[in-house]
Amino acid sequence: MTDGTAVAGPDGALRCPWALSTEDYVAYHDEEWGRPVHGDDALFERLSLEAFQSGLSWITILRRRTGFRAAFADFKIASVATFTDEDRTRLLADAGIIRNRAKIDATIANARVLADWPPGDLDTLIWSHAPDAATRPIPQTLSDIPAVTDESTALSKALKKRGLRFVGPTTAYALMQACGLVNDHLQTCVSRMP
Repeated sequence: MTDGTAVAGPDGALRCPWALSTEDYVAYHDEEWGRPVHGDDALFERLSLEAFQSGLSWITILRRRTGFRAAFADFKIASVATFTDEDRTRLLADAGIIRNRAKIDATIANARVLADWPPGDLDTLIWSHAPDAATRPIPQTLSDIPAVTDESTALSKALKKRGLRFVGPTTAYALMQACGLVNDHLQTCVSRMP
């Protein structure tokens, strides 16, 4: 059991302890988590996957990401916005994704809302809630990392006000972590970016 500080992996490099439980996590941690993500479709994918993760382990979503991309037209907002009742039925029968009716409906509904936004608006809205990195303490242990912040609560409210669903403050903070709005790699983690 770890005390929540960075742990040496098989290659000797220190990483956030959660990253060492599976090879899938190591790759995700080292190559994606906490790196800046821009673009409406890319952010729609991350937002949708974080919503699907709610109540589940992230590894469950990560291992099905290829299936999610295939099922949801690579998360192209314009494509998902045109999904029909037949698509919904197809998604509910697709074993390659999480077959949760409410989350599927929210993803389609969110795409329809976002399809009416001017290009770049989702990117602008999300990134406008990034806190000033200079004012954030660098986490030393996992216990230093919050599940919700004032910024994630504000982002959640802004997304809901614009008509999006399944975007609570915890989901918003997970999105902020995954997309590089905050850097929650531990101080001694090899992936900590300056």
